[in-house]
Amino acid sequence: MHQHDTLHEVAAVLREARRVLVITGAGISADSGLPTYRGVGGLYEDAATEDAVPIEEALSGPMFQRDPGLTWKYIGQIEAACRGAAPNEGHRALARMEPRFDSLRVITQNVDGFHRRAGSTDVIEMHGNIQSLYCTGCGHRETVTDFSHIEGLPPLCPDCGGVIRPDVVLFGEMLPPAAVSAYERALGDLPDAVISVGTTAVFPYIAGPIVDAARRGVPTIEINPGDSEISRLVDIRVRERAAQALPALAEML
Repeated sequence: MHQHDTLHEVAAVLREARRVLVITGAGISADSGLPTYRGVGGLYEDAATEDAVPIEEALSGPMFQRDPGLTWKYIGQIEAACRGAAPNEGHRALARMEPRFDSLRVITQNVDGFHRRAGSTDVIEMHGNIQSLYCTGCGHRETVTDFSHIEGLPPLCPDCGGVIRPDVVLFGEMLPPAAVSAYERALGDLPDAVISVGTTAVFPYIAGPIVDAARRGVPTIEINPGDSEISRLVDIRVRERAAQALPALAEML
């Protein structure tokens, strides 16, 4: 079967759907020029950093407690990679499709904030947003779109002198309770189609909605050029990049 036929199949499913759940990973932002491998949103091909600690350790909760300056150094590199990038056609196509449905909800693992910037309104950011900063001392929050102006590593709160951090989930940290409860509500709303886009789905909570939908006999779709943990579970596989498949799909609808 041709890819095009496969997309027509997806379009046929979506024409019948009212509540659609889309799960996205690093693959959807790859077409914005963001790397997909490792790190919070993936930046490090090698396991070790120049500080001779594995990147998972440099970007971990325990390291942030011990040496926040080191963690910030690598957070800064991730932010610098995000800074020049913008949402791509894949993000925009999802936003364009949203009004067609009673609900089109996006659950993302990405910390780049691109779904909201592209215009999607119903977004659950499971791993937080790198541009959202807060003080670990007094809780003061602000949005910072360019970290190059940040003074000192780690940056300190002008109000209380506490360490400032981005609102992202570091390795070894718990998911934010607000994201978890929004996620549980999203599953409780029983979507009638679930689409996985650009994610290897290694986290159980990312594969979960596909597994749940498959159990209920609800159509499941994967848009991903490579194989993933859920490839064998889904009804329809589109082996294409999100920035190609999603605009084509939006057009068909």
